[in-house]
Amino acid sequence: MNPFGDPRKLMKQLQEAQERLQSEIAALVVEAAAGGGMVRVEMDGNKQIRSLRIDPEVVSKDDVEMLQDLVLAAVNEASRKVDDTIQQKVGGLAGGMKIPGLT
Repeated sequence: MNPFGDPRKLMKQLQEAQERLQSEIAALVVEAAAGGGMVRVEMDGNKQIRSLRIDPEVVSKDDVEMLQDLVLAAVNEASRKVDDTIQQKVGGLAGGMKIPGLT
């Protein structure tokens, strides 16, 4: 007797769970900020930047490097948030196992 039940039924359930997860990831949008909110990034679950907002106060031709650092920090934070959110969703489906390739 198989302790997991009917393998076909289990496979179908896994496929349905994977499809739900992919839909949730596609709909996911996170926001991250740097410089006290002077640079804000919205990123979707596929790690595509949906919007980038820069407070005009932080724009200075004399300090482009600071602006670059703030944009980089905001993008990296958004990417980390996407990874963390996906890992939480996967963890709920997989009983806490880390599944390579999903994050």
